[in-house]
Amino acid sequence: MKRKTKTAIKQTVVIAVVLTGVFIIVSFLALERPDSHQFEVSRPLISEQVWEYKPTVEKYAKQYGVTKYVDVMLAMMMQESGGRGNDPMQSSESYCGERGCIDEPELSIKQGVYYFSQTIKQANGDLKLAIQSYNFGKGFIDYINDNSGTYTQEAAINFSQKMYNTSSNKSIYTCLREEAKQYNACYGDIYYVRDVMEYRDELAKE
Repeated sequence: MKRKTKTAIKQTVVIAVVLTGVFIIVSFLALERPDSHQFEVSRPLISEQVWEYKPTVEKYAKQYGVTKYVDVMLAMMMQESGGRGNDPMQSSESYCGERGCIDEPELSIKQGVYYFSQTIKQANGDLKLAIQSYNFGKGFIDYINDNSGTYTQEAAINFSQKMYNTSSNKSIYTCLREEAKQYNACYGDIYYVRDVMEYRDELAKE
């Protein structure tokens, strides 16, 4: 009996030592390899390029009387280009009627701010209507005035469908969003307002 007891005790001690060793090793590894999510590098939603253009946007916002919309216009720039390229506001079409005629960032911003000042005025202060009209063109304001009277997501989809379906050359339009394809709404960006407003809210935090 004594021999069996001694053997059992030895086995128990060995098991305890092994388990303790395993616990120590696991704890050590956990400290050496922490949860990777704790060390993920968060990327700012608003690009540095857009932030760098803020003084220029403020300059022309003051000139055209839309200083309270600086964050909105920076958000639009973020949606348009992320602040990259020579036409960060993508305002060539409103400037000369075609893409690519602006190749200087300050002119792009000047024209973009001016065009937005016109859309917000014609939209009678309806911010979402003005933002979507920057993307669709001021014809969208006339469409809204003749129909719903105010911006809605449904109205944006309907207008895009109408413009796309009546276009004589659909090849010039590209449905970049899968959501737009299902509606056959490939004219402009039907979710432009949604995304710009998200960027604006992010700008307000920083």
